This record gives sequence, C-alpha cells and structure tokens, in this order.
Amino acid sequence: MKVKVAVIQESPAFFDKEAGLQQVAHLCETYAAQGCRLILFPESFIPGYPRGFTFGARVGSRSEAGRVLYAEYHRSSFSTEGKERAFLEEVARKNGIYLAIGVTEKVPEHGSLYCSLLYFSPYTGFMGSHRKLKPTGSERLVWAEGDASGLLTFDTPVGRIGGLICWENYMPLARQAMYRKGVQIYLAPTADGRPGWTATLRHIALEGRCFVLGCNQFMRKDMYADAYLPYLEGEPEVMCPGGSAIISPSGEVLQGPLNGEAGVLVADLDLEETVRTKLDFDPHGHYARHDVFQFDAPGQPEIRKDPDETD
Repeated sequence: MKVKVAVIQESPAFFDKEAGLQQVAHLCETYAAQGCRLILFPESFIPGYPRGFTFGARVGSRSEAGRVLYAEYHRSSFSTEGKERAFLEEVARKNGIYLAIGVTEKVPEHGSLYCSLLYFSPYTGFMGSHRKLKPTGSERLVWAEGDASGLLTFDTPVGRIGGLICWENYMPLARQAMYRKGVQIYLAPTADGRPGWTATLRHIALEGRCFVLGCNQFMRKDMYADAYLPYLEGEPEVMCPGGSAIISPSGEVLQGPLNGEAGVLVADLDLEETVRTKLDFDPHGHYARHDVFQFDAPGQPEIRKDPDETD
C-alpha cells in the first residue's frame, strides 16, 4: 500500500493559539487537496517553541517577570479537553486526514505543561497524546515529564504510526518501545535544526526499518512580536533553520533536509518497504535476541486500532 504524507516546516503563530489553529486548518486543507493522508506538524507548533526564553530562572531563584511570562505561555497552550481539540477533530474529519501535531499541552487538574504529540483521526477524532518523557536542558523548567502510557502506536488505514519528540529519539529504549509495536511511519517532530539531526533520522529509519518523518519549525527573529524581542538578545537572526526530512526504511533521504526557509515536504510511501527491509534486520524480530535480552516498558499501551468508515 502507498500513502502520501506531508511534513510541515512552517513558522508558528507564536503565543497566539487561535491564529495557530487557523494556520493548521489552512495547511491541512491545502495538502489534503493534493492527496496527502497523513500530515505532521513540528514540536510545540502551538503556541510555538519558546527558544531563547529563560522565564526569569536561575539556580536558586525565579523572577516575578518570568512567572508572568509563564502564565502567558500557559494561557496560549493547548487543552485536549477544550474547544481547540474539537477544532482539530473537525479539521481531520473534514479533510479526511490523519493529523499529528506538536503542542504545549495543559491539563485542567494542575498548572504544569507538557511537550506533547497529539494524534487525530478522520474517523474517531482525538486518538491520544504522547507527552515527552524527558524534556531537555532548560525545557525541564516549563515542561513536566510524560510516562509510558503515552508511548502510543496506532494501526490505521494509512499504516501503523507512532513516534517520539526531539531528543527522546536519542533514548535507545524509547525507540525500542516503538519498534516492538511494529511502527511503519515513525514521527519525529523536533526543535533540533543542526545538520547532524539528519544522521539521527537516518539511523532511526535503518534501525527500525520504518519510514521516518522529521519535522521542525523555521523561525527568524523578525517573526516574533516586538514584545518578545527583549528575550532574544544574543540569539542569532535565524532562530531555527529547519532541517525537516523524510527518510525511507533503507536510510534513503526521500525529501529534504529543508533548510533556511519555510516549506512543506511531500512523499509517497510504499509501506511494503517496511516488510521487505526486515529480511536483513528486524529490531523486534530475529535481531532482538529475546533469549539474551529482556525489555519491557510497564504501562505502555497495546497497539490501538483505528477503524475506518467501512468498519
């Protein structure tokens, strides 16, 4: 089976959730009309990745101005129990697409935030949220940690999809948790725009014998509202160069890496290739050596089947 996918390397509507939702709706409509069945957006596309922000924190102290900025970030963040969830469910349904998008997620029970990858189906709506297991560096200041219940894989009419966010992809056992569920289209939204990230994506594709969709934002300083520019002193003019790419299970770069501009990568994926390449190597099959190694992720859900409209 072949499936057309789109990887969106765009500039987010920074700290403006409503504008961001409209941006997502427009891009989904555009690329669904071109036959794309799965569309991926970058890490924290809503309300934007807060690159360069300190939130007024140093070891041993926090500033009141930083707390005010955090409260603004919290207000701009995405609730999976709010109207924004219903909005994206309708986007997926109306356009007949599977939609995966990175957001900063808030929950009503407490004030903490998560860096999350949300999945939407054209048939069943919101499928689930993967919350980043280990925010990197200063991200830990504003993002709480997810757990194994978010290590999600979905068996869908467009293939078996799942994924990890940014530097979670350097966690070998987190990757293995995806491989053992037979992921065919591995999603890797990120904020890492370094040239070496392409090598990481190719390694995952070769290791997992899966297609890998790497997706990043493109952001320049002049794209931020004036109110946020004081937080970016000392940062380069190009805040994030991109680097999105689509990789085959044999490690071939099908599209990208796209650098220095916004844009969209589109590719047709032959899902049978995920089977053909396992003749040589299967990370949860004949190469796993279950007689030598034991692996478990307690709390990881079973593969979730998403029925299509014919089921």
